[in-house]
Amino acid sequence: MLGEAPALRETRLEGTLWYFAYGSNLDRGTFLGRRRMQPLATAIGVLRGFELRFDLPVGPGERGVANVAPRPDDEVWGALYRLSHADAGRLDATEGVNQGVYRRLAVEVWTPAGESVAAFTYRSELSRPERKPSRRYLGLLLAGARELALPEAWIARLRDWPLALDERERQLPLFGDVR
Repeated sequence: MLGEAPALRETRLEGTLWYFAYGSNLDRGTFLGRRRMQPLATAIGVLRGFELRFDLPVGPGERGVANVAPRPDDEVWGALYRLSHADAGRLDATEGVNQGVYRRLAVEVWTPAGESVAAFTYRSELSRPERKPSRRYLGLLLAGARELALPEAWIARLRDWPLALDERERQLPLFGDVR
């Protein structure tokens, strides 16, 4: 999956574009499974001058999902996926672009080898700073980060993120012990 550096140089292949994933799309089960994406190439990269946040509200409680915001002294690690325009359009639909949840943002992403890649990512203006990731959601990011072999310092940063109280977990006792 990784080690496709020559493909990075072909950023202008007709009908394709690079997408930088930093949230749940790091997880193969989400990106390839639930979203049914078929990346033509995959690599890792870092988005400099941005910070990771979990400030996009989900549900009535504390839960939030990943978002990025400009911050000159920070960076966000993630996956670069080369997609067809058709897949990128389907991804827009799954990310709520048409409903105004996220919008595409043109970014420059750097590979560990120092190559610059023109890509797009998603950013939302629907910020609620008090939000945090749920244990399940953060688990998707960690699973993807480990599988992609993102830097250990980034994985540790994710692992140390404060978690939201997930109001859905309060319902679990209603079902009794299912062991």
